[in-house]
Amino acid sequence: MKKSSLTPKLRNNWLIDVALFFSATFALLSGIYFLVFPVGGFQGGRNPYYGIIILFSRHTWGDLHTWSSLIMTAVAVVHIAIHWKWIVGTTRRIFKAIVRRSETLGTRLLWNIFLDAMIGLSFIICAISGVYFLFVDKTSTTIFLFSRTVWDLLHTWSGITMSMAAILHFTLHWKWIVNVTKKMFSTPRARPSISNQNKAFDSIQ
Repeated sequence: MKKSSLTPKLRNNWLIDVALFFSATFALLSGIYFLVFPVGGFQGGRNPYYGIIILFSRHTWGDLHTWSSLIMTAVAVVHIAIHWKWIVGTTRRIFKAIVRRSETLGTRLLWNIFLDAMIGLSFIICAISGVYFLFVDKTSTTIFLFSRTVWDLLHTWSGITMSMAAILHFTLHWKWIVNVTKKMFSTPRARPSISNQNKAFDSIQ
């Protein structure tokens, strides 16, 4: 295997981001499926989409959504842990900028902070509501804080908000993604040895 020209830290960040990207993509695609086809079952002929299979069965789409979401959540926790110092440092900078007005924050950094905050908040809501649907059966009449309909709305709209913010975040960091990906698959240039340098020098003479 070729050795990457990236530092171990950047390489690990890239691998985590790739895992987060693919797990989020599968969670998004399966979420769109349930957004378009919210109801399963024959329903006495009142469900026009009954029996329609798009790539997979409804049950498989459900498993795909559940497991990709769980993987995304686990990777996101690792991502947050790795970038925790940056989160704390940026939060302190925001506090100083608002309260003490000791420094100004650039437009790009403000957009980055805003998008990260939107992703973080919507992710928490989406994850909590997802846990509700994971453990509470659809036939259950038990109300936990909210009704099932409210939990469904929270899960749907937090997922949509998170997806939109993530796409903008991806766009904002596109140059970094391209540059790091290129370096990930490129090999570092080896310095010529002293003997080779001498041979080159002798050839010139």
